[in-house]
Amino acid sequence: MKPLQTGDPIRLGPYRLLGILGEGGMGKVFVGQDGEGRLAAVKVLHSHLMHDQNLGQRFVREAQMAQAVTSEGVARVLDAQTESGRPWIATEFLTGPTLEDAVRSHGPLDEPLVRALAATLAHALEDIHTAGLVHRDLKPANIVLTAAGPRVIDFGIARPEHGLTLTTTGQVPVTPGYGAPEQVLGQRVGPPADVFSLGAVLVYAASGQRAYEGSHVAAVQYNVVHGEPRLDRVPPTLQPLIGPCLAKDPSLRPAPDQIAQFFAPPRGSERAWLRGPIAQDITERERSLHRMTTLPGVSTQRSVSRRRLLTTLALGGSVLAVGGGTAAWWSWKADGTRRDPFDIPPAVKTPKAHVLSAKKGDYVLGETPAPLWSLTSALGDDSPAPLPVRDVIIVGAPKGGIAARSVVDGKLRWSAPEAVAAHRYLSLSDELVAAIDQSGTLLTFVASTGEPKWTAPAEASSILAADDEAVYVVTKDSRLRSIGRSDAKIRWTVRVDADLGTKATSRGITAHGRLVITTADGDIVTVDTSSGRKVWDRRKQSDHRVGVAISGRSLFVTGKRLYALDITDGKERWAAENPRPPGGVPVSWGPPTVHGAYLYAAVLGLPLRFGIRDGRRDGWLYEGLFECDPPSPLVVQGNGFWSVAVNKTGGGINVLDQTSEQRFSSWVFRIIKNPDAYWLVADANRVFLLDGNSLSALPVF
Repeated sequence: MKPLQTGDPIRLGPYRLLGILGEGGMGKVFVGQDGEGRLAAVKVLHSHLMHDQNLGQRFVREAQMAQAVTSEGVARVLDAQTESGRPWIATEFLTGPTLEDAVRSHGPLDEPLVRALAATLAHALEDIHTAGLVHRDLKPANIVLTAAGPRVIDFGIARPEHGLTLTTTGQVPVTPGYGAPEQVLGQRVGPPADVFSLGAVLVYAASGQRAYEGSHVAAVQYNVVHGEPRLDRVPPTLQPLIGPCLAKDPSLRPAPDQIAQFFAPPRGSERAWLRGPIAQDITERERSLHRMTTLPGVSTQRSVSRRRLLTTLALGGSVLAVGGGTAAWWSWKADGTRRDPFDIPPAVKTPKAHVLSAKKGDYVLGETPAPLWSLTSALGDDSPAPLPVRDVIIVGAPKGGIAARSVVDGKLRWSAPEAVAAHRYLSLSDELVAAIDQSGTLLTFVASTGEPKWTAPAEASSILAADDEAVYVVTKDSRLRSIGRSDAKIRWTVRVDADLGTKATSRGITAHGRLVITTADGDIVTVDTSSGRKVWDRRKQSDHRVGVAISGRSLFVTGKRLYALDITDGKERWAAENPRPPGGVPVSWGPPTVHGAYLYAAVLGLPLRFGIRDGRRDGWLYEGLFECDPPSPLVVQGNGFWSVAVNKTGGGINVLDQTSEQRFSSWVFRIIKNPDAYWLVADANRVFLLDGNSLSALPVF
């Protein structure tokens, strides 16, 4: 970084300018820091260009349009203004070398890194195109390699002789050797032009040489239009993948999502950005940045954060070798059948566990059998509740991502490190598991095998719920979004009159064309699943998130009270009588469970059972039998009723025999070691216990 020069501005908008990053024919790029210590790259037009009013207006307009791109693979546009007649834009500050500098300094990237680069850039292009924009100047100098992975830059920089780098209409400049043939010929271009540029970038990254060369600019452009790319130094396994991107005919180039799928690197290769000479280069730049931003007199109210590693979609699978330059590798399998991310295999059969019987000697009355299996350190600290899906159970993995374990023996079946467990996961008709990655992309995997299927750039912070038609998510800016399961397209996005949060604090449940959302502050908001239009709501039903369960059209709600609503219109059907605790203890009902004709819920530590039709309390459970933890999930599996009782040092699971006339605890599993981090779920004659970082499967009778 160079120091400021005479005539350079000291401040633009909220940014104090610290130094000069670079300078070109259009203007200067400064390092700016706002009052909270956040850094930005502030780009300013040269003073001799300010007389062109149209240029300045386009400069700001295009930058404002680029703010619609919210991709982890793109340097975000933070602000754009014309101040004192001097247009400027501020973009996210990135620490690291450009791809051009990295290859020049350290040589070509190895194959796993090229695959990681291709997948990340393809996702970035997909996000750009989804926003209705075309970058039109993708080249090695416009790709920064950061500790979080590759990032695309240079949005909104104008060029007076041609217009803007990033536009939606009209002709644009091209960088010789990277612009598509249609750009060279001055034709109208669209997203396929960016795909061509990506292909040229990958040739450079993989070989260290340009795809198109010539003794002068005209010769290079002639080769782009009429010649063949130089792929001789590109690894043979990558040549058939890069080649289609450089097709002369835009219609023959693959789409970005197809590129991401077939270039996907082996799992774990995305960590390569954190080691080797490029990583050392990044580290040194970060140190220099730290020294620069901690000089006396420079605000450091907020330190420069190192972004979490950007994990590319590891979609796996073998590479299809394509010969003759005519086969479309993104459309066909090796056996000649067409690939389809929406070709979902049917759900596998659920393996049911053996139901234990004391009469057959499976266990001794009065004694508790051992767990079917138990695993310590099997879950991450941020794991949501375990999710049984036929033959696997989904949990948050210890080292990040999600993992699927066999319900039979607990062995690891598959994992997806790119998914973020804290953003939650859910089952789609027992066929797919849906999750969200760090960038907010919605991912789906075949439940039994982990095979990746369709994805959607959802900009999501958490998953709420799903039905047969769509998946419903909360976006990073706290809006509600519906994504179609048949085409992965966004169907609608609405702003809901409730605090949905951005850290997976809300929950959702669907039935009869309604999505019921429960928020962390006790609100219930119900929307029409076809449009997102609010249908009915109930406010402040609890001091925390209420519990809900569904049977038919009845929605059962627990919080400050227990009651049933018609899910379609929100009209109350019945309400249970609240007990009158001594000493004015506040009443709070625990999470509800529906099983058959009954609804189970606990209040003041007493588990109760009600008829789902009329809410009449059943005499099966009564005071004095036993107590359970107020927030304990209540589970019915086999002939047993399961609940948790804990204290400050630990706890256990009480299991009652629903069929016995004797009211006593049949089994007591004294195994809970983490009274603040437990949960129960059940399926197929197994009860699964999350206990801190441990996972166990318990038998039933």
